[in-house]
Amino acid sequence: MPELPEVETIRRDLEPLILGATIMGVEIYWPGSIARPSAQEFEDLITGRTILRLARRGKYLIFILSGGWNLIVHLAMTGRLLVDQMEMDKHTRAVFHLEDGRNLLFVNMRKFGRLYLVKDALEVVGHLGPEPLAPDFSLPQFRSLLGRRKGMLKPLLLNQRFIAGLGNIYSDEALFHAGLHPQRPAATLSGEEVECLYRAIREVLSQSLADGGSTLNDETYRRPNEGRGEHQERLLVFQRGGQPCTRCGTPIRRIVLGGRGTYFCPRCQR
Repeated sequence: MPELPEVETIRRDLEPLILGATIMGVEIYWPGSIARPSAQEFEDLITGRTILRLARRGKYLIFILSGGWNLIVHLAMTGRLLVDQMEMDKHTRAVFHLEDGRNLLFVNMRKFGRLYLVKDALEVVGHLGPEPLAPDFSLPQFRSLLGRRKGMLKPLLLNQRFIAGLGNIYSDEALFHAGLHPQRPAATLSGEEVECLYRAIREVLSQSLADGGSTLNDETYRRPNEGRGEHQERLLVFQRGGQPCTRCGTPIRRIVLGGRGTYFCPRCQR
């Protein structure tokens, strides 16, 4: 968390609030948040830069700044971006002071999120696979990607070099919608099953994006206006271990796969 739908929702919410704003300075409360360059260089280089556009690549937000610089934010598990917060959150790691007097806060409870300031965004996001919701991400392209893989489906979907933006929530949901077991070897899928998975990934992500993402019980994901996502109400297997499958009534199982809790229906997913 957050995954593609949550990060894209943040981008859409945040962009109209900060577009054209100039960063007059930054206060860094935990230097470990700065991945590159050094914290001091980060402060010096970002001061005076204007925010021209806000983009997304996978789970990364990319602030395109004047002078050819890119501020890249990886929110990791608990990162949040808030604008003009009245009271500073105790987990605030950096505050960007904007020219109009507002502040952009980078809040990161578990300290896994990172900030990068680079000229070439590919230094940070160049390793990522294709965007699953991109118009040019076609079924033949997906079929070609799968054709070269031999591992299990769930770890493969979590691999950001394979496809960018999928995480634990939506890989479980997509596999359920496609009727595929998370431990199924990718090389064993039929042509019809490949198409089902392709469509399931795109449909699950599109619906979550329309719902503003998923705010789970831990409340770690909130929109910049502090609003909650709504897609958690539509989740069919994720974090529903022991509860009846909405299709067949069989209890949803939880296993650990690649160190991640994985939820599936043992009857609907073969």
